[in-house]
Amino acid sequence: MAAWFLYLIECSDGSIYTGITTDVGRRWREHASGKGARYTRMRPPRRLLAVVEFGDRRQASQAEYALKRLAPEAKRDFARRHGADLLLTPDACHN
Repeated sequence: MAAWFLYLIECSDGSIYTGITTDVGRRWREHASGKGARYTRMRPPRRLLAVVEFGDRRQASQAEYALKRLAPEAKRDFARRHGADLLLTPDACHN
């Protein structure tokens, strides 16, 4: 079974997009190239703030749902505690 990841992206307007995927690099490239979610097409991604691994999709989806219900500052606190090992920026999508 493939691992699932919860990820947080800081967008150009300072908002935070939250999603899940099995491949964070691929999903980042989709968001950064304008082919990701409608939210990030309207608010281009600035950087990847955090990535957390889960054992299955159900766990990742539950965490995503809980995180999306948090206030923006609580999301930033979460991101500070679970910061991405490699902070990706839009320029990284061309690699």
